[in-house]
Amino acid sequence: MAQMLTLQTLEAENQSFAGTGGISSANRHYGFTPGFLDRETGAVYCSCWADGTPAPFHALDGLPDHLVLARNPCGHIVAIKSSVVAGFIRFGLFYTREQAAHCLE
Repeated sequence: MAQMLTLQTLEAENQSFAGTGGISSANRHYGFTPGFLDRETGAVYCSCWADGTPAPFHALDGLPDHLVLARNPCGHIVAIKSSVVAGFIRFGLFYTREQAAHCLE
């Protein structure tokens, strides 16, 4: 069974993809923006802050409530549905971290 996506999961993915195009700091110059894909519905979401402005990396607070599993006492999102994966959007297409890294090899 898939694991829910958390801040810790995002950090582990960043460490795993360090030095590749699978992280925001390595691919933004090539037109990739951080985003999320809900594999259950096919919906793609840009990574945004809670106020809706684009975030430069994968931020959970801008995701819609129907994806949220848990919030901390301050109201910040700390976990989202396991069907959601972090990746990137480029020219209207979603890329997983693996696909973005492969594109920039």
